[in-house]
Amino acid sequence: MKDNNVVIIGAGPAGIAAAIQLKRYGINPLILERRDIGGLLRNAHSVENYPGFPKGIPGPELVALLKQQLDAWGATVCYEEVRELDYEDNVFTVMTAQQERACDIVVLASGTKPRVLTGFNISQEAEKRVVYEVVQLRQTEQKKLAIIGAGDAAFDYALNLSEKNDVTILNRGTATKCIPVLEKRVFEKENIDYKAETQIKSITSHGQKLVLTCSNASSEWDMIVSYLLVAIGREPCLDFVTNNVVKKLVRLRMRKKLYMIGDVNNDIYRQTAIAVGDGIKCAMEIHRTMKESTCA
Repeated sequence: MKDNNVVIIGAGPAGIAAAIQLKRYGINPLILERRDIGGLLRNAHSVENYPGFPKGIPGPELVALLKQQLDAWGATVCYEEVRELDYEDNVFTVMTAQQERACDIVVLASGTKPRVLTGFNISQEAEKRVVYEVVQLRQTEQKKLAIIGAGDAAFDYALNLSEKNDVTILNRGTATKCIPVLEKRVFEKENIDYKAETQIKSITSHGQKLVLTCSNASSEWDMIVSYLLVAIGREPCLDFVTNNVVKKLVRLRMRKKLYMIGDVNNDIYRQTAIAVGDGIKCAMEIHRTMKESTCA
């Protein structure tokens, strides 16, 4: 027996948009989310290219509005981490730590996961102060923080954290990879220091601090910080998808049994507006497919 016709894995902007549009059609999807809703929006300092907010809006505030809209439509969200997604005999099996569910259609809106810093050993104690999401440092104040990265995320995180902390951006290369407006704002901030061509050679703990041994072409020095935030790229979060599903992926998508929406499918184009559009289009396709199936 199938528990749900449609299961949406992930409650970021794409998953939320898909769920709301499906509810408008009278279809009741089940959303599975391993943490809090909102996805990477929870990290965003300011979202300035989402229509309807001419002055921009902080990511967490937009998340709160999305949650209100999701609740208003009565969408069901279960806070469970998906451990495995499989497909046999025309039925998907979605397994979490809590239970196993079966369904006809799966919407993968699982977003991305951060690329992990590699190349040297980090002690267990030091690892506690190496983080990958700015939301983990939301309450941090009056601290010295370091961010490794040179893209939009790194510069946006720096602006976010610099409101209450001193921040140093460490770029392993020579050029920034962020959009010009972010670069301009960062370089105008007195409490954000930017260091290009800087490598981290080792990370050790010292009490409640981290010691980053850094180097460039001419020197080597130790930098003492409270936390290191890593923003060196992201990759699709698909660890839970079995090889069996991977082998059938193209066919399942062509048959409109499986959909991939938002950041999990959009490479570097990780924008809220794109994810929302993906979600609504996906829901419209699901409704059309169900309607055609019923009429057949």
